[in-house]
Amino acid sequence: MMLNFKLKIQLVFIGVCLMAFLAACGSPLPRTEDKTKSPWANFDEAMTAYEKVILNKSTVDDLRGLGFDPYSTPNVKILSYLDLIQQFMPTNSVTLDQLPNSVQTCLAKQEACLAYEAHPGTVKRKRVGSVFLDLLGFKRKTIETGWRFNALIVLDNGVAVYKIWSGVPIIDSEKSRKNPLGPFQGSGGSLARDAAGF
Repeated sequence: MMLNFKLKIQLVFIGVCLMAFLAACGSPLPRTEDKTKSPWANFDEAMTAYEKVILNKSTVDDLRGLGFDPYSTPNVKILSYLDLIQQFMPTNSVTLDQLPNSVQTCLAKQEACLAYEAHPGTVKRKRVGSVFLDLLGFKRKTIETGWRFNALIVLDNGVAVYKIWSGVPIIDSEKSRKNPLGPFQGSGGSLARDAAGF
């Protein structure tokens, strides 16, 4: 009887110590940040630089000053005319005469035609909620925030002749997953994936 009482006291003490440790460490749940290095700190800065690219006027030197330069700005990709053909005509259903005139003219010059492609952005992910339920796989909630910007600038003999952009100015999403059986739900393979992260 006394042994059981001592065991209960020890378990309570261990539980209190564990909770105090977790509280002292802040949130022990995983956090990740995917950041593509660039001169732009946010979506608006990237868009402002993009809007300053003037078609049939902005040169490679002008693009360098705006941050679109693969030789001085990280993560700006150079696309050859062959890459551009794949980009603009991914399937046989798209033909050359359907492309913008400036792109058609540029592609006809082959090596004189290239493009700069940039994908700046920052995406942060953090898991929130109960540490106990999360780590045992019963309930997992992930919050994702950040921004993404994609720009393609086509250059004909070093002069911008076509540009297009896409992106997400504000990323703010929440994903939840519940497993009533916790660590016993799914196969061993899925358990390993859960333990690894998201």
